[in-house]
Amino acid sequence: MQIHNPWNSSSALTFWLGLAGVPIGLAVGFLAGTQPSLLGLGLVAVAVVVYFFARFEQAVLGLLILRSSLDTFSDQGVPAAFAVGVIGLTLVYVTVRLLTGQIVQTDRFWWFLASWVVLQGLWVILLPLGGLGLDGSYFSTAIREWVRLFSWPMVYLLVMQLKDRLPAQTVINLLFLGLVMPLSVASIQMVLPDSLLPDLLKPSGYSLSASLEVTARINGTLGHSNTFTTFLFLFLGLTYWKQNQAQQSKPWLLLLGVLAFFFVSTKALFGLMMLAAFIVFLIAPRLSLLNLIAGIVLFALIIGLFGSTEFGQERLGSIAQTPLGNPDIDIWKAILLSQGDGNSFNWRLAQWTYLLEQWKHFPILGYGLGTNKLISSNGLEPHNDYVRALVEGGIVGLLTFFTFFGIQIVRLVQLIRSAPSGSQQRTLCSTLLPILLAIPVGMFTDNIWTHTTLFFYWWTLLAVAGWNWDQPNTEQNTIDKTI
Repeated sequence: MQIHNPWNSSSALTFWLGLAGVPIGLAVGFLAGTQPSLLGLGLVAVAVVVYFFARFEQAVLGLLILRSSLDTFSDQGVPAAFAVGVIGLTLVYVTVRLLTGQIVQTDRFWWFLASWVVLQGLWVILLPLGGLGLDGSYFSTAIREWVRLFSWPMVYLLVMQLKDRLPAQTVINLLFLGLVMPLSVASIQMVLPDSLLPDLLKPSGYSLSASLEVTARINGTLGHSNTFTTFLFLFLGLTYWKQNQAQQSKPWLLLLGVLAFFFVSTKALFGLMMLAAFIVFLIAPRLSLLNLIAGIVLFALIIGLFGSTEFGQERLGSIAQTPLGNPDIDIWKAILLSQGDGNSFNWRLAQWTYLLEQWKHFPILGYGLGTNKLISSNGLEPHNDYVRALVEGGIVGLLTFFTFFGIQIVRLVQLIRSAPSGSQQRTLCSTLLPILLAIPVGMFTDNIWTHTTLFFYWWTLLAVAGWNWDQPNTEQNTIDKTI
């Protein structure tokens, strides 16, 4: 789907640039006399915009690669500023293309995604109007969460503008450069003790054992070990796809092993659940004895690697002290045990129970976007995205949450059916679908909804998956001229 304006491109561009020069000149003159520091920041922003338009393909690819390195600077607000910057650049770029009569690439799924995010704004509007469980004093919390969600369709739309400019395979291949910084920092975290690491590189994910011993967990540049886990999970699936498509599969097999090593080293039990679900959904459509054996062997190797450490053994053994692994322990006993047994699953049961009790006071529309930590008794996330959706959006919000994932499943199934049999596009979509189905599994025990980096790359892949891979580029801006 393409959006275009009938104006002549070059004449319209000249007109709008000339018109924009007037306020820019006035602003520069004013800031030079009043706020020189803001003038410097403004000039940098202008330079970024100019580069963005002059080297669009390079700029977008650079943004895609850079995103995986930013969560380390969350306390400084860098990821939030990055999201706002991406939104601004996308809106400016699309507006200029429309005003100059150029094509803006979209597809039907983008319109759904944008509409869904707009619908989430209902909870932002209702908050100051008194229609939710909290009042207008929490409006800034809700608007921050909505802006984060709004960045998702903007990323999708931005990547769509690369369609017919760059080959889909090239864009996906360059995404792997986003692994360099996270894996490099994770390696340092594994080798050096915390005392020798600068504050920005220290692990921010920790686990409490049954002996109440705190254990640090690697997180690379992803801010938290659980965020790092889902990031690695996505690239594990992507690497598996590349390994099956590449003529030289050994480098991809090696990368698959490296990613599996770091994946296990995050010490995230929910990650193993996601991996098991991914393997099941991956082999189910083409179930055979060989595929079944391969899936079992792969998962056994991951479990064996996870259980080879004392921490991993204790994590696996802790399941026996929960209602899931011990029928003699009911939910209420598990909640009582959670106060001192260091069992993260029992702690989650206590957290979910408390939040569900609070949800009952406002069951239809909930409390508002991003407010779950404000409702919690301990100021922590629910560690269950379904509970989060219910508390923040009520029954209506939970239904939109299910619809959100349901439409994505339908989209991927449509792409699988429409792509040529045996093509790279079809096998990619057949890999993305199990990844998507595994994400809701992990959402039962973690806050995957807050893993912005995961979704940043997910929307990139979903946008590229919908391109016409067999269509030759219509522009001369190939990767050889941009990189």
